Amino acid sequence: MMDEQHTNDTMAAGRHTFLKITTADMVTVALSAALIAVCAWISVPMAVPFTLQTFAIFTVAGLFGMKRGTLAMTVYLLLAAIGVPVLSGMTGGPDKLVGPTGGYLLGFVFIALMVGFVSDRWKRKILPLALAMAAGLLVCYAFGTAWFMLVYARRSGAVGLGTVLGWCVIPFILPDCAKIACSLAVCHRAGRYVRF
Repeated sequence: MMDEQHTNDTMAAGRHTFLKITTADMVTVALSAALIAVCAWISVPMAVPFTLQTFAIFTVAGLFGMKRGTLAMTVYLLLAAIGVPVLSGMTGGPDKLVGPTGGYLLGFVFIALMVGFVSDRWKRKILPLALAMAAGLLVCYAFGTAWFMLVYARRSGAVGLGTVLGWCVIPFILPDCAKIACSLAVCHRAGRYVRF
């Protein structure tokens, strides 16, 4: 009975901590959303150009945990939704979020949730973080691809899974793996200076 009460008290305290937002949280969230925007503007010229957006999301969630990482991602998407040019190519607007590639943007929330949760739970240990980043990326790919196929079919007609993967996923797998490696290095080095 005592153990059950202790567990309930611990869970209640955890929920209270998650819901409580401090001034430090607000500053961290604002700066993190700004970092994600800046990284979205940086385009690396390759055969298929890519941005550093996912690197920023991995790093923010890995360093600051689930609450601040997810809030930063939510603020970033809200800014995009109201037209602030925070997306790649300095674009924004609701059409970007509901368009064919909007599912990949919304899928970033899953990355923040998964990486942030693991960061909190396992105190930024490299292996759990690496697995969470990879799993979050796969969920983002899956959600974004399903969204793309649905929206594209409504606007232009049906399109095959292989075609969508060739357009939206396969060209970005190696760059995203490199971004995971770089983010893990940053989290490992900078994590000692960042308090949960």
